[in-house]
Amino acid sequence: MDNSEALELDFSRIDRSMTTFQNDSGDTSDPQRSKIGKGKIEIKRIENTTNRQVTFCKRRNGLLKKAYELSVLCDAEVALIVFSSRGRLYEYANNSVRGTIDRYKKSCLDPPSNGSVSEANAQFYQQEATKLRQEIINLQNQNRQFYRNIMGESLADMLGKDLKNLETKLEKAISRIRAKKNELLFAEIEYMQKRELQLHNSNQFLRAKIAENERAQQQHMSLMAGSSGYDLGPHQSFDGRNYHQTNELQPNNDYSCQDQTPLQLV
Repeated sequence: MDNSEALELDFSRIDRSMTTFQNDSGDTSDPQRSKIGKGKIEIKRIENTTNRQVTFCKRRNGLLKKAYELSVLCDAEVALIVFSSRGRLYEYANNSVRGTIDRYKKSCLDPPSNGSVSEANAQFYQQEATKLRQEIINLQNQNRQFYRNIMGESLADMLGKDLKNLETKLEKAISRIRAKKNELLFAEIEYMQKRELQLHNSNQFLRAKIAENERAQQQHMSLMAGSSGYDLGPHQSFDGRNYHQTNELQPNNDYSCQDQTPLQLV
C-alpha cells in the first residue's frame, strides 16, 4: 500500500497506520516533535510526506466541521474550497459555492474606503426617508380621495358596487359617531346631576346656618332688651346695621304715674 492509496482511507485508519509506521521505523530524527506530543508545534512546512498528508487530512476534516458549525450556529453563508498538494478538490457550502463566489465578486466591485461605512449609512437613511415620504404622500392622497367621496364630489366615476361599499362604510362611521356622542352626553348628564345634588346639599346647609344665626341674634337681642328695661315686642325690626329702630322702642310703664305732683298755676 503506497502513500497515494493511504490518502483515501478513513481518518481513523490513517491515524492507526501512521502510528504503526512510526513504531516500526523508529524514526527519531525530530526529537523535539516527539517530545512535545500533542502540545504546541512549530507552524512550518512538514518535511515528512506521510506526516504532512496525515496532518492535512486531520486539519481538513476539522476545518470542514468548523465551517458547518459556523453556518448553522450563526446563520452565515459559508463557502470553503481546499486543494490538496496533489490537486484534489475539497469543498463545502451551505448554499452553493458558485453563488457565494458571485456574491463575493459583487461585494468586491466597490473597494472599501475610509468613509464607506458612513456613506453607506447615509445612503440607507436617505432611502428610508424617501420611502417614508412616498408613504406619506400616498396616505394623503387616500385621505383626500376619501374626503371627496364622503362629500359626494367624485362619485361620477364610481360603480354601483363601489357606491354600496362607500355607503356601508359611511353608515358604520355614523353609527360609531352617534355612539360616541351619546356616551359623551350621558356622561355630561350624570355629571350635571351630581353637581345639582351637591349644590342642593350646600343650599340646605347654608339655609340651616342662616336660621341658626337668626335665632342666636334674636336671643341675644332679647337678653339685651330685658337688661335695659325696654320691650322690643314680639317682632323686632332691624336696619341694615342690626340696630333697633327708634320708633319701636317703648318705655317700660311699670312705675305709677300717681306719684307725680301736678303742676299748678300761681
